[in-house]
Amino acid sequence: MPLRATGRPAEGLEIPFVDVDNHDGARQAVEHLMLRGRRAIATIAGPPDSAAAADRLDGYRRTLEAAGRAPAVAYGDFTTASGGHAAAWLLDRMPRLDAIFVASDAMAAGALQALRKAGRRVPEDVAVVGFDDAPLASYTTPALTTVRQPVSDLGAVAAALLLEGSEDSPVLPTELVVRASS
Repeated sequence: MPLRATGRPAEGLEIPFVDVDNHDGARQAVEHLMLRGRRAIATIAGPPDSAAAADRLDGYRRTLEAAGRAPAVAYGDFTTASGGHAAAWLLDRMPRLDAIFVASDAMAAGALQALRKAGRRVPEDVAVVGFDDAPLASYTTPALTTVRQPVSDLGAVAAALLLEGSEDSPVLPTELVVRASS
């Protein structure tokens, strides 16, 4: 039976897939924050067993290290609550935190809540960038800067390659969408 995954499959599974460039999306987010003058840029990464989360974390780390900066990492599970807990954890450990790259928009929404509760203004005190460009990104306060992944294109490309019988595993580009949170 022909099979095609959307998103890179777990290690050891040899299945053709279509994915987004999670590394480059993270790079775009971190470079955006650096260009905005942010110095202490942390990340809220997704679960370590998620290929997408691992790629986003790697892109974050490589970009910061290339700029001579040290990474600071907290982990969540792609839920809003975990983003809030991770942001609070980061604030306790990094009093000078001025930016957070978050591996999903849902976790970024939680981070925005935690920052507000801690009395930190976004983006004045702490800039926040999410990942996904989920519908909620437009409705957070402030509206969330995020990395758009072409979700509908993932499905369309996967279906087309499946119908063609292709074994290719293309990686689709991401795009930074700048809104008020950064």
